[in-house]
Amino acid sequence: MRELFDAELNLTDRPMTRAELEAAVSYADVLSPTITDEIDAELIARAGPQLKMIANFGAGVDHIDIEAAVGRGLIVTNTPGVLTEDTADLAMTLILAVSRRIVEGAQVMQEGRFEGWSPTWMTGRKLWGKRLGIVGMGRIGQALARRARAFGMQVHYHNRKPVSPMIAEELGATWWDDLDQMLARMDLISLNCPATRETHHLLSAERLARLRPEAILINTARGELIDEAALAEAVAQRRIAGVGLDVFEQEPKVHPGLVGHANVVLLPHLGSATIEARQDMGDRVIANIQTFANGHRPPDRVIPAMF
Repeated sequence: MRELFDAELNLTDRPMTRAELEAAVSYADVLSPTITDEIDAELIARAGPQLKMIANFGAGVDHIDIEAAVGRGLIVTNTPGVLTEDTADLAMTLILAVSRRIVEGAQVMQEGRFEGWSPTWMTGRKLWGKRLGIVGMGRIGQALARRARAFGMQVHYHNRKPVSPMIAEELGATWWDDLDQMLARMDLISLNCPATRETHHLLSAERLARLRPEAILINTARGELIDEAALAEAVAQRRIAGVGLDVFEQEPKVHPGLVGHANVVLLPHLGSATIEARQDMGDRVIANIQTFANGHRPPDRVIPAMF
């Protein structure tokens, strides 16, 4: 960025403060935030006339008021695609970890409590033949479906509309237009949809109650998709077999009712945390800015209808 632009960089891993963001939009031509920087309508209204673009470092843009930005005439871009495979890997990792009690078993070894093999100790659940319900069949959902099929799982999904017949045939995937009916029939549920006003608490207390007691719930998308208080209650009452979460409703805070359970695996938002993905995200940010600076439409422009 410094080679291409007159860039002022945040060289730490901490989120920018509100004061720093307000200062940045007052003089910058382009703002490049991360998912921890809240770019709301009030901040956008404070921007100086020179601000023309918000080039987000990340695929999700739920921390940006897209409508306010577009209404102000700002171009908003993100970095889709580059974290697809890594996030799908992590979702599959959580499926395996919860189903086979991997974290619990590793802790037994670390604490020196392993006393030898026995027939019924630490038994988990097999994946072969199990029904996986994917909520959101975009890039990441499809990548997860390919992995699940390799493990012999039956792939089902809920989406606003079915994928193309060619993709459905490749994935062996069955479309459910009714989310409630799909939830009640799956062995595992994976959330892979964006966070929008419509998907906030998509898994409400009522929908969580539809899950089978043997079901496992995985979320690598956004924490706001689940009513965490209701999920904590379901875990406490043993109404769900297992949970794997990489994202949280009040991140970085975690609902205390989800902590300390052997059947709940919690990860610190590792979905895109590979060196390759973060480098690729940075490259996409630079490509979007450079394309815009050259007077062309950025390749990853976000419009309100997309979210």
